[in-house]
Amino acid sequence: MPTKNYTINIKKITYCQMKTKKFKLVVFVSIMMALSACSQTPSNTQIVAGSSEDTKTFPEAKPNSYWKKVLSPEAYDIMVNKGTETPFNNPYWNNHEKGIYVSAATGKPLFSSDAKFESGTGWPSFFQPIDPKAVMIVKDYSFGMERDEVVERSTGLHLGHVFDDGPAPTGLRYCLDSYALKFIKK
Repeated sequence: MPTKNYTINIKKITYCQMKTKKFKLVVFVSIMMALSACSQTPSNTQIVAGSSEDTKTFPEAKPNSYWKKVLSPEAYDIMVNKGTETPFNNPYWNNHEKGIYVSAATGKPLFSSDAKFESGTGWPSFFQPIDPKAVMIVKDYSFGMERDEVVERSTGLHLGHVFDDGPAPTGLRYCLDSYALKFIKK
């Protein structure tokens, strides 16, 4: 009788060991797959349509890594990350000198002091660009709102937003971020 029990126990042990090995193998493979999937980084070659890296929409678009090298940290945050600056605490909101405002990224003329007005918002505001073809208006759905975003047409970089509460002759208020601009005095 003890021999039968011994044989049965060996069979039970062998069956349990096989089950345990299969279980361990399945767990190991699952963990490896999960780790492999988690460690994959998104492809840098995938460009989001309409982004400032989209050369099909914006002919002078560049990789964000390029802009990080050439723009100030403030300009990068605003132009690439579509950030905003503090109102009443930025370089040009209270600038009353004559001159032109160019893109901080490309140096292209965008707005003139002749079109600048006091909007009371704390950001530099203009009723029209120097050349309407130099900027582009795109829909912005961030923060649960629908707004009209102003971007530089050649690069797609963020400049600010435009609203329909400006003065004559256009009735528009281009509310821009100072750090997206550079001022050239006349």
